[in-house]
Amino acid sequence: MALFGFGKKKEHRDDDPVEGSRHTPMTDEASSSVDDGVPAEAPPEALEPAGVAAPEQGNTVVDGPDPVHDAVAGDVGPFDGGSVDIGQFDFSDFADGVLNLGSLAVPLPRGSEVQVEMGPNGPRMLHIITAYGRITPVAFAAPRSAGQWRESTKEIAEGMRGDGLTVHIEHGPWGREVVGAAGEAAIRIIGVDGPRWMLRMTLAAPSGSADELAQLGRDVTARTFVYRGDGPMPAGQSLPVALPEALAKQVTQAMQERLKKAQETGKMDTRDLRARTATPEEAAQQQAAEAAASDDRSAGAGPGTDTRQPVVDPNPDRGAEASAMHQIRKTER
Repeated sequence: MALFGFGKKKEHRDDDPVEGSRHTPMTDEASSSVDDGVPAEAPPEALEPAGVAAPEQGNTVVDGPDPVHDAVAGDVGPFDGGSVDIGQFDFSDFADGVLNLGSLAVPLPRGSEVQVEMGPNGPRMLHIITAYGRITPVAFAAPRSAGQWRESTKEIAEGMRGDGLTVHIEHGPWGREVVGAAGEAAIRIIGVDGPRWMLRMTLAAPSGSADELAQLGRDVTARTFVYRGDGPMPAGQSLPVALPEALAKQVTQAMQERLKKAQETGKMDTRDLRARTATPEEAAQQQAAEAAASDDRSAGAGPGTDTRQPVVDPNPDRGAEASAMHQIRKTER
């Protein structure tokens, strides 16, 4: 078993299909569910398993070489989907299913939901909402030589400080993790260099659940597959994302409702059209508000009542961050 609590469910064969992993179907549950640390002294293979305590806080030493992640032959992801078959792995004890986004295949932790952030022309970004906070996966094209993540951390940290956050660097399984705090909100950005790609996971949470989200975010990262493709692409350009059919249909419906509303009123709701990434404070505030609302709904429901319905939220005005999003809630079986 791999150190993050998962392993292959069958022995690898030379004739196993590789490209087929790009089209790994989502489970029925996942279908309905529907934006960076100091160098580690050991590679991910030598790390402790998931569930251990979070790294020591406040470590800001950044000198020394970064660990080299093997996304092809390593036991821990993120994996290069063009070389490793996702079908060989069993994530069933961790995830409800795998969210296939074309350039990314991301396991959905049990009980998680998916939010689609809307822009003027359609979906802008996708977030995984968990009990501890929000995880935002993004993959980028990168040079053949590693080191894009290390360079990115400098710009990211400077930008976060410019936004008023207190920032420091921590050890992580794959090297540097940029950690910021503002008030009762926390943000952690994990990055990993792969073959001609870089994966970035942004974790936003209330400070009280930041450690739990850090562990969960690493668990998700270790199980994620990146499909860059072979075509030329400028370094730093985000890889294209394709929504699963079930999710795309609901987003299309939401866009049609928005246009209909605009035609009826003669103007578009600018709050609904804000195409931006929420600040850490907003993300944390939304998470806390949604948790409280969920508790209220659960308290008012009878025994065995399923309070979560598979629906795109028709009301965009649910807070600063939610004004740019539509939420697709997951139905438990």
